[in-house]
Amino acid sequence: MTHNPECFVGIDISKNTLDVALLPSRQCWQVVHDEKGIEALAGRLQQLNPTLVVMEATGGLETQLVTALATNRLPAVVINPRQARNFAKAPGKLAKTDTIDALILAEFAQKVRPAIRPIKDEQLHEPGALNTRRKQLVAMLAAEKNRLQRP
Repeated sequence: MTHNPECFVGIDISKNTLDVALLPSRQCWQVVHDEKGIEALAGRLQQLNPTLVVMEATGGLETQLVTALATNRLPAVVINPRQARNFAKAPGKLAKTDTIDALILAEFAQKVRPAIRPIKDEQLHEPGALNTRRKQLVAMLAAEKNRLQRP
């Protein structure tokens, strides 16, 4: 029987993309930050069976991802960006790219192991209706932005 090493995942979240890094393999990839990208990422992470997934709070950009990971019973933690910044500064990792940020978050997961706060089952079902409404509002907002940009 082979022993699988622990797997730690860091996800750097931006408006358009999710940069993902794994430790100890240092494998990195990027997915589009939309519903399909999040579903694909959750499926891939389920296959990897990570010990911990860490991402920063990003003013709400992380909500859909966290919900999807929790729904798939993946051990995800959202940390304060200051924690990640301080963690990166300590050894002098000041370079700033999304891939480096994702690797730093994976390293944070591996070394700090922040506590997972489980989401109750009723909280997992509640986002279904909220996500539907969110999609409607996002579509309306996009339509309004497009309308305002027209001369």
